[in-house]
Amino acid sequence: MTPPVDIGDLTPGWLATVLGRPVREVTAEPVGTGQIGSVYRLRLTGDGVPDRLLAKLPAADPGTRAMLAGAYRQEVRFYTEIAGTVTVRTPRCHHAEIHGDGAEFVLLLEDLAPARQGDQIAGCPVTEAHPAVANLAGLHAPRWCDETLLDIEGFSRNGPEEAGTLAELYGPTTEIFLDRLGDRLSPEDHDTVRACGDTIADWLIARPERFGLVHGDYRLDNLLFGAGEPAQVTAVDWQTVNLGLPARDLAYFITTSLDPDARRTAEKALVATYHRRLVELGVRDYPLDDCLQDYRFAALQGPLVALFGAAYGTPTERGDAMFATMVRRSCAAIRDLDSLSAQPAPIR
Repeated sequence: MTPPVDIGDLTPGWLATVLGRPVREVTAEPVGTGQIGSVYRLRLTGDGVPDRLLAKLPAADPGTRAMLAGAYRQEVRFYTEIAGTVTVRTPRCHHAEIHGDGAEFVLLLEDLAPARQGDQIAGCPVTEAHPAVANLAGLHAPRWCDETLLDIEGFSRNGPEEAGTLAELYGPTTEIFLDRLGDRLSPEDHDTVRACGDTIADWLIARPERFGLVHGDYRLDNLLFGAGEPAQVTAVDWQTVNLGLPARDLAYFITTSLDPDARRTAEKALVATYHRRLVELGVRDYPLDDCLQDYRFAALQGPLVALFGAAYGTPTERGDAMFATMVRRSCAAIRDLDSLSAQPAPIR
């Protein structure tokens, strides 16, 4: 039986089968814009079933589904093969299945409402950034330098081939981005974005002595903040999870989420919070100084992701404002930290 690809396929009978409980009635309402896939909030009545679930389904357009099949496969793999082995806070997965090349899939996830989604444009208060980086350590620490991750289909480390491809694409992508959104950036930002292209290929494969799971897009719009002090942070949207230098997630979150003045004041303390949690979760032989240097080195992740997202994603008013904000913030961090001159640490 292939998984449903349309909300009309999520009938009470199908839900009862996969949840293992009677479902008498289900109603659905769309959530979000549906650019990557379709998300619905389900309201269920039945015996022993959740009152609400979120259903993630592929995009409505078959061509888009085929193009995004790899991303769909990664998210399903995360929930089925990775989530139970790490301590990062994620929604509970009630059901996951995928068919063929991945263009047909379904996820039934815990609905965390009324948790509040982060706002990439507004930025993050420092008081919320601390629990966010501590939660991130829960992704990195349990599988730190774990070679068995390479045995999981779809998980690999970047090598010379990927570096060569990035070197070819970065320059044209930069010009596409600057042609569209360059008027929202300062001349300094233009220079910084272009200068990243001189080192980005070497950067991608540097520091191979440290690797682990990386979310790939750990930013405010992909985080949910619960009530309370400190806020309980939950990470969602795992389509880009793979392997890499863990500090890439850390630098990406801090440098794109905080305005420069707030970041300059708080970044060392935020890195220390992240590092302390790594140690609590069992990471050894990784002193805070090394973590700070990895953070400095990894700051190029911000413009890298934002440039490609803006250049090749579907343009929207909010998306343009978001990507420009991310690039401005991350370019300021690259200059402050002198990240372009940071060299890989010696392999131990």
